[in-house]
Amino acid sequence: NDDAEGHLKFRQDPDPAKIIDLDIEVHLQPNHAYLLQRAVDAIVDGNCTSTSWLTLGKGLVPQSILTDKHGKGSEALWRDVTAVPSGSIFDIHFQVIDAVSLAVVLTSDCHQYTVR
Repeated sequence: NDDAEGHLKFRQDPDPAKIIDLDIEVHLQPNHAYLLQRAVDAIVDGNCTSTSWLTLGKGLVPQSILTDKHGKGSEALWRDVTAVPSGSIFDIHFQVIDAVSLAVVLTSDCHQYTVR
């Protein structure tokens, strides 16, 4: 799909809950389901090489991103990082996959993240 696009707002509020909010918006194939995945690298060098993909959702429950008849879809996802020590730094990248075929339809650049 030449018109495929997505936007991910990835943020962690500075509060003790240690919840990362992942607000995703996509414009893809109409009336279809997609999944957001992430992979992290413990070696912080700006080069995301990990292929250990984790499907994201509402906490530990994976959540599909459903598109409407115009191909637009959005979902408010989140991840609890309470178990990760504050100050931990890692490289992270994301991909959106087709929920049926599991084909990768969108990929992100590599980003560095520090857990609050």
